[in-house]
Amino acid sequence: MTTSFLKTLFSLLLLTTALSATAQGEAADSVSAFATATAGRDSLTADRDTAMVRRLRHLLDNEIFERTQVGLYVYDLTDDRPVFDYNRRQLMRPASCQKIVTAITALAQLGTDYNYATSLYLSGRLENDTLTGSLSIRAGFDPRFGHDDLNAFVQAMKDLHIRTICGDILLDRSIKDTLRLGWGWCWDDDETPLTPLLYKGRDRFTSALEEALADAGITLTGHVRDGRIPTDARLLVTRRHALDQILRPMLKESDNLYAESLFAQIGAQGGRAFADRRQAAHYVNGFIRHLGLTPDHYQVADGSGLSLYNYLTPELLVEMLRYAYMHEEIYLQLQNALPVAGRDGTLRGRMKQKPARDNVRAKTGTVEGVSTLAGYAVSGEGHVLCFAIMNQGLRYLSTGRNFQDRVCAALTQKND
Repeated sequence: MTTSFLKTLFSLLLLTTALSATAQGEAADSVSAFATATAGRDSLTADRDTAMVRRLRHLLDNEIFERTQVGLYVYDLTDDRPVFDYNRRQLMRPASCQKIVTAITALAQLGTDYNYATSLYLSGRLENDTLTGSLSIRAGFDPRFGHDDLNAFVQAMKDLHIRTICGDILLDRSIKDTLRLGWGWCWDDDETPLTPLLYKGRDRFTSALEEALADAGITLTGHVRDGRIPTDARLLVTRRHALDQILRPMLKESDNLYAESLFAQIGAQGGRAFADRRQAAHYVNGFIRHLGLTPDHYQVADGSGLSLYNYLTPELLVEMLRYAYMHEEIYLQLQNALPVAGRDGTLRGRMKQKPARDNVRAKTGTVEGVSTLAGYAVSGEGHVLCFAIMNQGLRYLSTGRNFQDRVCAALTQKND
């Protein structure tokens, strides 16, 4: 094949794309572009990928895509090159695949060793067993704060022999704004309490604290109320939970509260009091720009994917996954937290048969009319792939899930 012929073929492909070919034509162009890109490479590699591309093309040749939308992008991380592209820049709602964006942004910007922190402070005068002043608690929006953590707070008071608090207990919730619902959430999404002071993942911190004080024989003469940490307060104790303790339920089980708490940590990293979702989105958009993409092409509305206003593309999800793969500490934490096909998390009941079983680690996404899947797969030849599949306009969500499972089987199938 001559160089001039290749240049002509490449020009024709660009023209075809510019004219917005039909869906079947676009799939064919994807294969032609791949064939051009692989010209001159090892023939076994080209044959391997051509077989995979043919399988993916066959799956797209389905009448369901006359009525629904799909975006599919596959990238070979081992060879560092794209394998298959169909509508990779089509804006779609990501559903819970938004959690991939939240997780990777947090790992990159906050650090893999980041810890949630909820702290107890004391201010005032302590005489004998009486505190004349106040105790203060700085909220960390930690969904894992529970019985042992609250007991540690009470034990710190007992260690100082406090029996009576002549004053108030101040709850400093300044890590985030006071909104209880995310932007673009439906009214019935209130089961995810966006208050930054939680007890066992529920909005009952005050009642739990009052019960713990009573059980310990500590009398509070004032009230438990919202307030800020006094400038003269001294730290008594801090309870921490590591980021990987957040990522596993957030990704394995698609826990929305954990995702929104992490979104808030991203927003609070600049030290701004009462940071809102726009501040968090600002940092996410900065990371998107760092990836070489244009933030204005997307819309980041929340951290969990519950919002109707999130709009991402398969390309953005794949670029996020590529970044994680190229940074070992991030990749290890992310990989350990993603559901495993046929094994655990939201993929425990899917892809139970080989070749996809155990060879796919990916995040699911589901809201009304939308089904998504994005993550990593190991091909039949041992190459590590990352992929994003976004289906929307679905009357039956099973239609999208079944298509995604077949795509994963095509990615992990060994070529004869």
